[in-house]
Amino acid sequence: MADEAKLVCVTGGSGCIGSWLVRLLLERGYTVHATVQNLKDETETKHLQALEGAETRLRLFQIDLLDYDSLVSAISGCSGVFHLASPCIVDQVHDPEKELLDPAIKGTTNVLRAAKTVGVKRVVVTSSTSAITPSPSWPADKVKNEDCWTDVDYCKHNGLWYSLSKTLAEKAAWDIAQEEGLDVVVVNPGTVMGPVIPPRLNASMLMLVRLLQGGTETYEDIFMGCSHFKDVARAHILVYENKSATGRHLCVEAISHYGDFVAKVAELYPEYSVPKLPRDTQPGLLRVKDGGKKLMELGMEFIPMEQIIRDAVESLKSEGFIS
Repeated sequence: MADEAKLVCVTGGSGCIGSWLVRLLLERGYTVHATVQNLKDETETKHLQALEGAETRLRLFQIDLLDYDSLVSAISGCSGVFHLASPCIVDQVHDPEKELLDPAIKGTTNVLRAAKTVGVKRVVVTSSTSAITPSPSWPADKVKNEDCWTDVDYCKHNGLWYSLSKTLAEKAAWDIAQEEGLDVVVVNPGTVMGPVIPPRLNASMLMLVRLLQGGTETYEDIFMGCSHFKDVARAHILVYENKSATGRHLCVEAISHYGDFVAKVAELYPEYSVPKLPRDTQPGLLRVKDGGKKLMELGMEFIPMEQIIRDAVESLKSEGFIS
């Protein structure tokens, strides 16, 4: 990469995926503007400042996704933006508009417009498999891939606000890319787990904690496969650095049912009270190896599910989230 492309902004830099992305970018010699919600909150800043290379090549910015000016100052001077910041709530949502939809959709719109204003060359948007499924009208005998979109009406009808927020935010990103002539590329990770860098867990890791404690939710409309934190971070860099990368990139080690995942956790960690769940937790979802075919064509080698689970559980144990 040319030196001028080495200054990039990562929104949501303090989160589980964001921290891994900042870490790998610093390792690759990038200078990073990482955004946080509160510069005075050490749970958002300390782990980032401790990363190798952070002292000289990391600058933290306090932003509000709904405050356009705060985004412009964080993105100024950058030739690339990785837009990760978006709330993730898979439990009950009391005010969908305020808690999920506004920050996801308006936040994405603001980030992309700010990127266009300051002359950013490429924006990588973190979407989700939640923007691919649930999609009940997708042919039952056809594997879900980047052409598949979550059914917005189904989400509204069933109160799947997180899936709705990710779908509408990604659609907004594509609309702006077209309107503004902005170079946008998207990564769609699954349920993201692995070794945790920040002191707070993301929704996927909390899901795993709950499972290890005997939780019986099946996440019927949410789960499509899992991804390792490191792989998701690598996927972002891969699509940023490869100018041939276009469109959406499904980022899962394999397309699998939540029941498959649960059975593997139970097999690897029999000492925990992991429940027995039906293997087919999602009607119409075809299991398939190589879920991230497009990324693999760019050189991605996925960490397998067994290793993702081991890395995640061992991290939860060593950080004291489970005993």
